Amino acid sequence: MSLSDASVPGWVSRLGIPGLYDVHVHFLPPPVMTRVWEQFDTAGPLIGRPWPITYRGSDSERVEQLRALGVRRFSALPYAHRPGIAEYLNEWAAQLAADVPECLSSATFYPEPDAAAYVAARIEQGTEIFKVHVQVGDFDVRDPLLDKVWGLLADAGTPIVLHAGSGPVPNAHTGPTPVRDVLRRHPRLTVVIAHMGAPEYAEFLDLAESFERVHVDTTMAFTDFFEDMAAYPRELLPRLSDLEEKVLLGSDFPNIPYPYAHQLEALERLGLGDQWLRRVCWDNAHALIG
Repeated sequence: MSLSDASVPGWVSRLGIPGLYDVHVHFLPPPVMTRVWEQFDTAGPLIGRPWPITYRGSDSERVEQLRALGVRRFSALPYAHRPGIAEYLNEWAAQLAADVPECLSSATFYPEPDAAAYVAARIEQGTEIFKVHVQVGDFDVRDPLLDKVWGLLADAGTPIVLHAGSGPVPNAHTGPTPVRDVLRRHPRLTVVIAHMGAPEYAEFLDLAESFERVHVDTTMAFTDFFEDMAAYPRELLPRLSDLEEKVLLGSDFPNIPYPYAHQLEALERLGLGDQWLRRVCWDNAHALIG
């Protein structure tokens, strides 16, 4: 099967779902996004390899591209890389969600003294999804400054898309062990492990099987680009099939080096069936977030 962006709406219609529900899309304030793209363009130290960006338009152009693809709900997923920036990102993302009906109200946080206060306020204001990027933020999720934050989020049930896998470039805080420690302390946390936890796929799959509210997202997994970098072990596919209610569609749009359609093509060629695809591409995220 070869799928193009133009043919994605027909693919969605064939599956019999209302559209695509993508929990791993990035919108950032334009000056921040420009700096992020510079990292990709130069294969910076957090990237580690050539990584051309496919979708470089303005915010409004990228919203229209998602609509044309049939993406009916999507996140913005700001992520704080240092102290003092989270609320700037959160304010911007909240305004985007207010302006774009399809966009989930998204927020982030960082281990800093006021994190619990602003996370509590964001939950109260209706934030639907949070993003934490351990690789970029270079912090330990077990930091005591985050303990109250995890408790607030566990009580609220608000999902956190968590990039904690060691790909593409590891640091001292990436990997499954710190996440497992947080989950043991806060077992009701609703966590979505980004990129299937690449490259520690088996270990993060263990967490999804062991903790009631741990999920995984498909972001970039199984694509030709990611298979070349961190191939998904095919012996794990039966477990992934059994976990079908905990797998959510993610793409990393716009920061992907191939057409959006390729992520869907890569999922279909796993051969896990239309029911699995329907749940991954719409049903699971709709049930989790609304």
